[in-house]
Amino acid sequence: QVRLVESGGGSVQSGGSLRLSCEGSAYSHSNNYMAWFRQAPGKEREGVAAIHTTGDTTYVDSVRGRFTISQDKVKNTLDLQMNNLTTEDTAVYYCAAGYGGIWWSFRESQFKSWGQGTQVTVSS
Repeated sequence: QVRLVESGGGSVQSGGSLRLSCEGSAYSHSNNYMAWFRQAPGKEREGVAAIHTTGDTTYVDSVRGRFTISQDKVKNTLDLQMNNLTTEDTAVYYCAAGYGGIWWSFRESQFKSWGQGTQVTVSS
């Protein structure tokens, strides 16, 4: 069990962009997938984007086309580029590493390593 470390959160205006990074991805098993989750105030935590070791990616409908998940093999980070942010994107964002199961299902029990979360606040 390795806790990952997120960075890059902050406050931006609606329409702006942020890039989140998750350090510690190198600690994940070689046969794994990683994902970004978020939890908005008063809402359940939801999966946002996931990436498999093959490079395949998946996104929740609300962010598809605006967010891009990627892995930086040089820096050993999991990144999330977020563009055209809206107030609905305000949440604490978590990175996580998953094993087994259906990798794109965002079933939280499949993710054994989590970061501490980073706050993203979008204002109008």
